[in-house]
Amino acid sequence: MSAGVLCIVQARMSSTRLPGKVLAPLLGRPLLARQIERIRRARLDALCVATSSDGSDQPIADCCGELGVGCYRGSLSDVLDRYYQAARAYAPRHVVRITGDCPLVDPRLLDGVVDQHLREDNDYTSNAHVRSFPDGLDVEVFRFPALERAWRLATLPFEREHVTPWFYRSASTCRCGVYRDSVDRSAQRWVVDYPEDLEFVRAVYAALYPHKPDFGREDVQRLLDSRPELAALNARQA
Repeated sequence: MSAGVLCIVQARMSSTRLPGKVLAPLLGRPLLARQIERIRRARLDALCVATSSDGSDQPIADCCGELGVGCYRGSLSDVLDRYYQAARAYAPRHVVRITGDCPLVDPRLLDGVVDQHLREDNDYTSNAHVRSFPDGLDVEVFRFPALERAWRLATLPFEREHVTPWFYRSASTCRCGVYRDSVDRSAQRWVVDYPEDLEFVRAVYAALYPHKPDFGREDVQRLLDSRPELAALNARQA
């Protein structure tokens, strides 16, 4: 099996701040299912979820089975190894990293980061290392050989747990690209880390999804501009 661009969604149930958040109900379905529904609208060749072999993550594997999405189970703590082993089965040229607590991920933004990555012939391209987008719209893209190099060379616990720090810490040997927005909205929280974040995301879905299931980040921003009380739901966490 070979893929040009593989997206790997990183997910686990044992979040310290909001345990089980990736399967929390979101408009009648698990949060992870809503996120995958959005990611599937991007121009990808393959998609899988990387979770751990810990028993607590069996519900994630079950959810993936119901969704017809591949699921790799590996190390709970060495997420870099988990990513590398998950990717190997697909033999991709490029890998997209998304975390499973971002149900407002924008498929058009994902495509934009991938397009820039390919156009600039980068080893690593991201809109998250240098921030301009809301937290929760993070997209990272890297060549599979660069992932393999990181897997071999990264030794620090932080590098193993967070997958990509080795790339931008190795800028002298790794060609890195930055994808920027024209307006800095990096202070906004669209990620789910706390109960208030989940309340915020549920409010956004309730307002937009019923009449526009493929809503994008521009729709979310217009909603927040017109209803600032929604942005206030999780503002204290920003």
